[in-house]
Amino acid sequence: MHGTQLAQQSFSLFGSQSSFANDTISEETAKKIATLQVKLNRKLGPEYISQRPGPGGGPKLTYVEGWKVINLANEVFGFNGWSSSIVNLTTDFLDCNEETRRFTVGVTAIIRVTLRDGVFHEDVGYGMLENGKGKGAALDKCKKEAVTDGLKRALRNFGNVLGNCLYDKSYTAEIVKIKVEQVSLIVYPKPKSMLLYLTHF
Repeated sequence: MHGTQLAQQSFSLFGSQSSFANDTISEETAKKIATLQVKLNRKLGPEYISQRPGPGGGPKLTYVEGWKVINLANEVFGFNGWSSSIVNLTTDFLDCNEETRRFTVGVTAIIRVTLRDGVFHEDVGYGMLENGKGKGAALDKCKKEAVTDGLKRALRNFGNVLGNCLYDKSYTAEIVKIKVEQVSLIVYPKPKSMLLYLTHF
């Protein structure tokens, strides 16, 4: 789901319900929008990319870790420029094997990411665990996994820099070929902005 929280709100950064023909925006606002759009259009550099084995021994899955996406969202929108909320959290199944006393759990989360101007995106995340040792631990893991997955999926709707570029197969095929040098965090100076290290394609 995408849109604005206020039905009468005619202007948004991404034009979800805007009519630029009827709205007059200042030059400063226009520059801010253009700058933000440039950031969102960038594609991620190899240092942000991770891979894991696909299900059933299939092709590797390319993804961005949750903490990296959150850091990027803070860089793009500002730490106080966006928020996330859980719209719905559902335990789809909770099965217990009577012989092994192990739990298999599946959880679905609907997450909403809202920007300061009211524009929002929603998406669905999923978490699953098989043969978990304890009921509470299994539920805890699955809920966190579902929320993180939903957050990443909601954020990627805003643009390439927040993960949407990973759905471009030609991009992912090339970016995973680039080796990232391991650098010590102790001697490596912290950049002014993480966005300095984003790669343009």
